[in-house]
Amino acid sequence: MASKDIKQVLSDAPLFQGMSAEYVERLAAHASEKTVEDGTCLFRSGDPAKHFYLLIEGEISIEIPAVSGPKLQVQRLTPVRVLGWSWLLAPFKWSFNARAEVDSRVLEFDGESVLEECESDPAFGYEVIKRFSGLMAERLDAAHKKMMEQWSPAGFA
Repeated sequence: MASKDIKQVLSDAPLFQGMSAEYVERLAAHASEKTVEDGTCLFRSGDPAKHFYLLIEGEISIEIPAVSGPKLQVQRLTPVRVLGWSWLLAPFKWSFNARAEVDSRVLEFDGESVLEECESDPAFGYEVIKRFSGLMAERLDAAHKKMMEQWSPAGFA
């Protein structure tokens, strides 16, 4: 995907809408396109987190692994949604699993390089952390609701 196209995809993604062209360009410089086949795990809970992703095409399931029994699907993401925030905070380990539900295409961002830019430019870093903290809140809220639906006994608040 050409750099111009990556910048356009980023600008159109809800998480990055309204971000300055300079910051979009800085993020785009750390992105590469990747194909993820149906059923492939993009990342697993507990593994090192060094990237984040923007879904271009397909569907990705965000899951909580279970000690026994099936995984709990937290969200099913569709195009122009971002996944992955664990690259941003120590201990830099994934908190969820992400698995392709169908053949999918993503932009994969080098989170370590983006984090270095965040640390060297506090204004850029603040802009990134503001946006990703909203993503964290959304993902954790979805996980909480799904766990309450699936795992709470009847009558339990």
